[in-house]
Amino acid sequence: MNLNRTLNVLLDVCLGDVYKPTNEPDTKVYSYDVNSLYPFSMKEFPMPIGMPKYFEGDITKIKPDAFGIFEVEVQAPKDLYYPVIQTKVQTPNGNRTIAPVGNWSGVYFSEEIKNAETFGYKFKILKGYLFEKGFIFTEYVDFLYKLKANSTKGTPNYLIVKLLLNSLYGKFGMDPENDKHVIIDSDKAKQYHNNYVVTNVIDLGNNKELISYYKPVSDKIESNKPSSKNISVPVALAITAYARIHMSLLKKSALSSNLDIFYMDTDSLSLNGELDPKFIGTELGKLKLEHIFNEVIYLAPKVYAGKTDTYEYVKIKGLKNPISFDEMKPLLNKGDSLQINQEKWYKHINEGLITVKNEIYTLMLTDNKRELLFTADGIFTDTNPYVLSNGSLLTNKDLLVQASTLDL
Repeated sequence: MNLNRTLNVLLDVCLGDVYKPTNEPDTKVYSYDVNSLYPFSMKEFPMPIGMPKYFEGDITKIKPDAFGIFEVEVQAPKDLYYPVIQTKVQTPNGNRTIAPVGNWSGVYFSEEIKNAETFGYKFKILKGYLFEKGFIFTEYVDFLYKLKANSTKGTPNYLIVKLLLNSLYGKFGMDPENDKHVIIDSDKAKQYHNNYVVTNVIDLGNNKELISYYKPVSDKIESNKPSSKNISVPVALAITAYARIHMSLLKKSALSSNLDIFYMDTDSLSLNGELDPKFIGTELGKLKLEHIFNEVIYLAPKVYAGKTDTYEYVKIKGLKNPISFDEMKPLLNKGDSLQINQEKWYKHINEGLITVKNEIYTLMLTDNKRELLFTADGIFTDTNPYVLSNGSLLTNKDLLVQASTLDL
């Protein structure tokens, strides 16, 4: 098995979710960001190193502190409002990464499994790989973080160091198979589809196609050859898992203080109160208070707005032209949308041209990550996690049938 390639498809960092879309008039919302979340994970926690050792069955019965990457059956508590384990699933809006409740199967890092058990999750370990532990990034992170702290924000030194700190995990998570590219006659394309894994096809016109492909690794000796590309997907998987663990612990602290969480993203969270001062600071992994909002609107991951005493803050992924807080308010109504005109650039490889077109960007509520809840008047007021049964998404109809069965 080519372990790097097998695990590469599992890399998914973001655990962004909208929990509560708006606040009460007398409630302030505190928005925090984590200082250098990935470098923090890289420095503070052991990474999977050495030659992986394959096993089958529940390894924890003979090795309780087993460290590695495991294929498991997951059972998440159905009363959990803020789940901490994510999976990919087919939703009405396509394939999505969600944090559901219910049961499913997946592949997870051992430390994320142990952390989830403290939230009430149960796991059945089926098989996996064991690794040795090693702190391999400590000096790297310390050196660069010191440079960053002594550089002026916005200068080339600062930007380069920030990139080196935040991008290294992505280098380790790169696909180990480099695509090759070839321009061929369209009538010869079939031979590439039959003999290779084709990742992209561009029709160049004139009976020509640009095909991107790689050769599948099937030979055992070849698949186990050491990579010369400085790639280790298990390391990247561990870094992102440690980041999610850290965010889940911040979540747990907020909940233990009876705070409501309105929104979370990869390295940020917004809630209706201040976190314990022990979490605040300039060190790696500590939090900084970015905004204190008097009024907020959270519509989707990376789509939100807030008002403070002195300014508005609006963030909309993919939108070039800014809009106001008040323009977003009607979008809390079920079915309402906002259409915004913006430029979009298109490249035409076969013609060697780039065209600029005016297009309509449509902004509206979507239930990509969680089930949206509305009042009788159709106002978006709350969310619930999706429910999975054996890995399949349950519809509202399925849930009603289950509830009726339980009542009987």
